[in-house]
Amino acid sequence: MSIFKPFKAVRPAVDKVKAVACRPYDVLNADEAKEESAGNPASFYHVIKPEIDFPSDHDPYDESIYKKGKENYDLLKENGVLKQDDKESYYVYQLIMDGHMQTGLVGCCAIDDYFDNNIKKHELTRPDKEEDRKNHVRFGKMNAEPVFFSYPHVNDIDTLVEDVKSGSDPVYDITTVDGIQHTLWVVDNDDHVSSIEAYFTEKVPSIYVADGHHRTAAGALVGQEFRERNGGNKNDGERYNYFMAVVFPDNQLKIIDYNRVVKDLNGLSESDFLSKLNNSFSVLEMSGQYRPTSLHCIGMYLSGKWYELKAMDHTYNDNDPLGVLDVTILSKEVLEPMFDIVDLRRDKRIDFVGGIRGLGELEKRVNSGEMKVAFAMYPVSMQQLIDISDADLIMPPKVTWFEPKLRSGLFVHEL
Repeated sequence: MSIFKPFKAVRPAVDKVKAVACRPYDVLNADEAKEESAGNPASFYHVIKPEIDFPSDHDPYDESIYKKGKENYDLLKENGVLKQDDKESYYVYQLIMDGHMQTGLVGCCAIDDYFDNNIKKHELTRPDKEEDRKNHVRFGKMNAEPVFFSYPHVNDIDTLVEDVKSGSDPVYDITTVDGIQHTLWVVDNDDHVSSIEAYFTEKVPSIYVADGHHRTAAGALVGQEFRERNGGNKNDGERYNYFMAVVFPDNQLKIIDYNRVVKDLNGLSESDFLSKLNNSFSVLEMSGQYRPTSLHCIGMYLSGKWYELKAMDHTYNDNDPLGVLDVTILSKEVLEPMFDIVDLRRDKRIDFVGGIRGLGELEKRVNSGEMKVAFAMYPVSMQQLIDISDADLIMPPKVTWFEPKLRSGLFVHEL
């Protein structure tokens, strides 16, 4: 079963939370982060993307970058912008975006659950990105950003969370510039704390990585390094045995589409390409933009026209956790045999566009001439993600896009 522990969060003073809170490190580049944090020394970008405090040609993986992040963090604490809670607590974190609400718990997962596969993964990590995140943990001696996990919902946990929300005032309630409302409650009642820990131990068999595989690996692996330096001490009091996460019940999460754009047709004429598609799909030209509304339907934008590609029965296997995915169908029936795109992680002829950008972004990329064809995908479901994780399988890259995104800087776990 799952270990989920309370901790003493380091978090912003109430009057500083808007200045501190920022988007996660991996949703924008250094130039964008520098622009967003301009004139705001309290921005948490100075901790999670400290390269913004260096010239643009400075090596973003140089040791000085990670030391600067720790220096900036310490300064925020010295100036009273960040303060540590006195008592080990959980935190209820609610996000509302476009009418969709999801409420999670902030706490710490055990690094041993990661190594024992009680924390289920569905993506491969890249060594360079993993090492970058590990260095942030090593030099900072903290989990500066939480990982985004899910678990099979438990009614008792849902009820307790609602009791906390209705029985106390939030410590933060802010709406960020992207229109997302972020609300946080502290759970420091002894009965509530012990109940939450017991519910996870007794009723949650596994926890699933939703977003943040690199941060998850970094938190677990560096925690293991610190443990080994300390003689293998697994004592609960040693914070390096845990890493920070926000865990959401699976029935509240929203996965949106993650789409594909391709530079060329690999020498095929448009008419030949459309003809070949008929071997695997029922192809229907649409009168306007087309967003798939069901599994095994793919939208395609080519030369100013939208098409519905409805996959034929022989192209998928609904009993195979990977074979059921529409991205698998697209790869096996189109990208590999027609375009010779086999390695989605390295092939420069394909790019990926989060559905948050809308179908208009796909049209823009094609109409500009940068790309030749775009594919709009039906979103993967949480159940599909869980099935793949339970089978110890790996999803193709760039399949899940979770919204809304967590805000960074609202809580930190010191090791």
